[in-house]
Amino acid sequence: MSVAAGPLHSNFTLYRRLLAYIGPERPAFLLAILGFVLFGVANASFSDLVGQIITSIQAGINMAPHERLRIPLTLLLVIVVRGVGGFIGTYCMALLAFRIIHRLRTQILQRFLQLPINFYDRNNSGHLISTVTFNVSQISAAVSDALAVLLREGITIVALVLYLLYLNWQLTLAFVAVTPLISLVVVYASTRFRKHSKRIQTSMGDVTQILNETLKGLKVIRTFGAEAQVSNRFVEVSQRNTRQNLKLSLIAAISAPIVQTLVGAALAFLMWFALSPAALGAMAPQDIVSFITAAGMLLKPVRQTSKMNADIQKGLAAAASIFELIDEQPEQDSGTGVVQRVQGKVEYRDVSFAYQSNGEPVLQHINLVCKPGQTVAIVGHSGSGKTTLVNLLPRFYELSSGDILLDGQPLREFKLVNLRQQIALVSQQVVLFNGTIRDNVAYGELSGTSEATLIEALEHAHAMEFIRELPSGLDTLVGDDGLLLSGGQRQRLSIARALLKNAPILILDEATSALDSKSERHIQDALQFLMKGRTTLVIAHRLSTIEGADCIVVMDKGCIVESGTHQSLLALNGTYAALHRMQFAEVVSE
Repeated sequence: MSVAAGPLHSNFTLYRRLLAYIGPERPAFLLAILGFVLFGVANASFSDLVGQIITSIQAGINMAPHERLRIPLTLLLVIVVRGVGGFIGTYCMALLAFRIIHRLRTQILQRFLQLPINFYDRNNSGHLISTVTFNVSQISAAVSDALAVLLREGITIVALVLYLLYLNWQLTLAFVAVTPLISLVVVYASTRFRKHSKRIQTSMGDVTQILNETLKGLKVIRTFGAEAQVSNRFVEVSQRNTRQNLKLSLIAAISAPIVQTLVGAALAFLMWFALSPAALGAMAPQDIVSFITAAGMLLKPVRQTSKMNADIQKGLAAAASIFELIDEQPEQDSGTGVVQRVQGKVEYRDVSFAYQSNGEPVLQHINLVCKPGQTVAIVGHSGSGKTTLVNLLPRFYELSSGDILLDGQPLREFKLVNLRQQIALVSQQVVLFNGTIRDNVAYGELSGTSEATLIEALEHAHAMEFIRELPSGLDTLVGDDGLLLSGGQRQRLSIARALLKNAPILILDEATSALDSKSERHIQDALQFLMKGRTTLVIAHRLSTIEGADCIVVMDKGCIVESGTHQSLLALNGTYAALHRMQFAEVVSE
């Protein structure tokens, strides 16, 4: 949303959508308004009380005893009402803010879970994390602090102006004549605030991204001596963030005094006019004192509201980025088909795919049939499209052309949840969560699995060999991304998770790449047992592990160039035979 195109309309639209989150918390919001009304009325009562004091002083010794007691008690009452009103309003606005932030964070996470994979290909994780942390905190300031000040001080301004109109409407209209000038300053400052707030959010995303990369890649950074390079990059983006914050502070520091000066000039003119013979003759002395006192009290709320403009614009800029994320189209799921368990026939019909609509095709005219219970191995050089081919099966990406059928039914006709229930995936990039071994293996829809079944899956994956040696066994914490375990141990847990799912279709993407030779032999035996009666797609770098596959598909530059059994492909003496000879030579040389 462009600020320059229409800042007032944009601000109003964004704030209206943001305030829509108040709906479920309407009682607290109304209570906050009531509290601030009490606060504003109490403030306006001070100026009237000053006039009453002047009247009492004029009465002198003729003042009645009850009158002498009334004014102090009234003052005390005004102070108490002001304090209670301020407390109620401030606390209720804080309550609103925290609940709104909670709902926004929840909505963002829900949207993260629903967005298609290609969204994450286009956006780096640092900026997405910054949206949930930094941007949401900016909204918190706009909703709680800024909105609370606007309500509290705004109601105070209204109460004081109404009191001024009651005392002398002609003088009051002369005083508020400066309002258009103040509005121009606020509109200009708002435009600049939004512009720099957006840049601050972008730079904070860069800061978060570098920190995220640094923590994940610390071993690589130290091994390759890249500390200075990382430090320089961080200094650069941090300085950019500092410059944008300073520009924002500069505008806030300039705009607030300008607004105060304009109000002060109007107040000075008002005092000059109020002390003229015409005004002095038309108003009682106590009314003149009350009028000047009330006009002087306007300085503080006007100053406060003008200072809050920066926080409001930062919050609106943050809201724009958050709503843009929330409005992202979720993963398309138009399918209605639901089956208990598929037989497992997978057919690729003239499938082509490119990651971008106008980009270079990664897969071209793929035709492949995997019969139920068949093991199909996919081999080829890096970048040939092997992983992309299997990623299309769970519909992580949408086809550019062609179709993929499961038991003769196009994938798009299945509900996504039901389709993915039929597939177990073990990737070469092992993903473990910061929890126990038990929680990581019996994960998601598997969380209700009995311990006996869980242990059986871990036995087949040869994971119990090291789990039994751990002090807490299945309840051992694996650490962030499983860093407390070795690479082979992490891979075995990932395989156990797939074994436990017991899906009719199994995808193994370099599933044994992180295992030593002894563990790999055990896993291969377990996988051979598991593959019976299941359709299995195996991506393998080591050709020795897939020699027994029912069919081996050889890919090159996004195309299937050969397919057949191990022996038939060797006899063909083509690409597969060349790969086999190269790997055999590497083994011999070792």
